Amino acid sequence: MYHRFEENKYPTTNIKTNDFKKQIELIKDAKLEFIGVDQLLKILVDKEPYANKKILLTIDDAFESFYKNAWPILKDKKIPFILFVSTREVNAKHPNYMTWDQIREIHQSKIGTIGGHSFSHEYLVDFTKEDIIKDIQKSHDDYIKELGSVPKIFSYPFGEYSNEIKKIVVDFGYKLAFGQHSGVIHQNEDMFELPRFPINEAYGKIDRFNFLLNTSPLPHKFNKPEDKLLTNNNPPNIEIEFLMNVKNINCFSNEGDQWGPSEVTFLDDNWIRIILKKKFESRRGKFNCTMQLNDGSWGWFGRQFVINN
Repeated sequence: MYHRFEENKYPTTNIKTNDFKKQIELIKDAKLEFIGVDQLLKILVDKEPYANKKILLTIDDAFESFYKNAWPILKDKKIPFILFVSTREVNAKHPNYMTWDQIREIHQSKIGTIGGHSFSHEYLVDFTKEDIIKDIQKSHDDYIKELGSVPKIFSYPFGEYSNEIKKIVVDFGYKLAFGQHSGVIHQNEDMFELPRFPINEAYGKIDRFNFLLNTSPLPHKFNKPEDKLLTNNNPPNIEIEFLMNVKNINCFSNEGDQWGPSEVTFLDDNWIRIILKKKFESRRGKFNCTMQLNDGSWGWFGRQFVINN
């Protein structure tokens, strides 16, 4: 998941163009296949069998720097991607965002696919149900007016969602929805809670990027709590039942507003409970669990919570 390109005063959401070019080459050198939305839907929705790991690039927010610095690279190499567009700033002709003409160029290119990202890009979990529906409907009105159709794929602003928001997105007819929690997608995944690896200046360094290319999914049967909006249950009681033995797993979180290892207890060889001893202090609480697999790759499972204070 990318946001800005060569906007170096925003290091937490920016990637340098030369680093982006190197990342593309690393993916090619690893013999990994880039896929677009159509193939993603066949794999996840239609459950078509597939061989080998696939790579899908996603870009959130439609910043002008993407159009200027990354789009020429992807267009030249014909690499598919999803561009998630929140429409309010585009309508307002904000200078840091793409124009509708530029977005139409992407839409018509058959290389990029436009994804839904709400109208306002505000914290939707803070909205009433009625206002969430109004916000997403506004974006749909814009997509129909400017592009002639509504996207099939959604990305939650800030990666924040609750069970209520997920249901609203489903009711709007979206096929899939992405968060901003780290992980590798598999066919048993919740189709409206899909993970992505955020890439920025710190997390886009070549050594780490190479490591990410060597990650694999940790398929699971369920994870609790189901609702990722925490109200009176912070810290949450986290349980995950995996579809494999995970006796060598390690989990990390930002409990107490500091990243570090979290205690794991085993209910079974494939079933863990993560014991958080401190509350999540920031707006978003996260945890990641990793384990080296028999093929040498690293299995990865992560989730993000939103804290309602």
